[in-house]
Amino acid sequence: MTSQVTLPLWAFVLILLFAAVTFASHFLFPSVRWFFRRRMERAVKKLNERLERPIQPFKLLRRQDMIQRLVYDPEITQAIVDHAKEEAVREDVAFERARRYAKEIVPSFSAWAYFGFAIRAARLLSTSLYRVRMVHQDSGLANVDPEATVVFVMNHRSNMDYVLVTYLAADRSALSYAVGEWARVWPLSRLIRAMGAYFIRRKSRNDLYRKVLAKYVQQATGAGVTQAVFPEGGLSLDGSLAAPKVGILKYILEGAEAAKRDVVFVPIALNYDRVLEDTILMRAQAKGERKFRARISVVFLAILRQIWLRITGKFHRFGYAAVSFGEPLTLSQVPEEDSTPDAISATIMERIAAAVPVLPVPLISYLLLKNGTMTRGTLEIAFAEMLKQLDTALVHVPRNNRDYAVEFGLRNLRERRMVIEDGDQISIAPDKELLAGFYANSIRHLM
Repeated sequence: MTSQVTLPLWAFVLILLFAAVTFASHFLFPSVRWFFRRRMERAVKKLNERLERPIQPFKLLRRQDMIQRLVYDPEITQAIVDHAKEEAVREDVAFERARRYAKEIVPSFSAWAYFGFAIRAARLLSTSLYRVRMVHQDSGLANVDPEATVVFVMNHRSNMDYVLVTYLAADRSALSYAVGEWARVWPLSRLIRAMGAYFIRRKSRNDLYRKVLAKYVQQATGAGVTQAVFPEGGLSLDGSLAAPKVGILKYILEGAEAAKRDVVFVPIALNYDRVLEDTILMRAQAKGERKFRARISVVFLAILRQIWLRITGKFHRFGYAAVSFGEPLTLSQVPEEDSTPDAISATIMERIAAAVPVLPVPLISYLLLKNGTMTRGTLEIAFAEMLKQLDTALVHVPRNNRDYAVEFGLRNLRERRMVIEDGDQISIAPDKELLAGFYANSIRHLM
């Protein structure tokens, strides 16, 4: 027992490494994880004191635990058995497919990533690019049942929608977004997942995948997680509101019914004086397909151009970005005959449509397209008359000054060469009529 053993140096180093790894995995890492977990829990508890809607425990579950809870749900187990029979594969193969879908869908929420980084970045980006305005906030939000699940339901104008609403809802809660395939690009996917978003394949017809997605949304809804969804299912290609798709809303309603939990749908309407992706969306509309191709070189050059404009002092923000909250829809107050997914979706879209903010660029675009060439004076008169007609709409008039609003809108149109000015005559440039129509369409339903 006391005899010496001689080892080669490489073997001794290898033993030390194995011992260090064993010590770290069994003692050090659990202690460190416990330490940071405790700090995180204290930070979240303090954070919840100032949030309108506290972060639910479900959202703070470890991602691996959430995945296990999802794939071992009895309904998913049955879906796996059915999938194995339909596809003629072994059940363990079907189970691994379900686990892969769950890993793809389930987020990895980080309170630090959301409140420490994402909100600051959202505020910086929003206010750097736009003059951000909250046009209207419905007083009914203050009376929402604290036990109800809140779902923010928005029209989809731009990818800036995520950024803008995250910034403006910072004091309300941490929103859990449903995001499409565009966000699955690394490293963007890691950040978005850490912010609590869950990925969806909008065009998937795989029954097992749809079941896993449905069950996750149902579990989140039943646990009271505050969510944010776009019922149109994608970006508006022509600027107007699109018909709603009921997929995610249907899952939310099923989750609420199973958990006996009320749901409050909060309509949010967004509008912009300039949509960053407008020309890309219009090209997709012309081709009749939802394929958005924006080369990295084009994006990089656009960023460099904006940096140069800032350096030279010629940069102007892209006009106004406005958000308004519509009248909340409480599920328990909806008559049973009107509580179907289709009826709920239609009602929500009606409330979003009524809350769409009217901004200078869309309104001037509408007037010039409707009336053709106008003088500055007749444009101002038509603008004032339209404001009277829109007395029930949510109109943002910069500085509460009609003439300044007209000048502000025209300046934005001039910068994009969308108007031609011949003396006192103003008209939309012939090659920019479709682009002007894109903005006019955002408020055409209010006219």
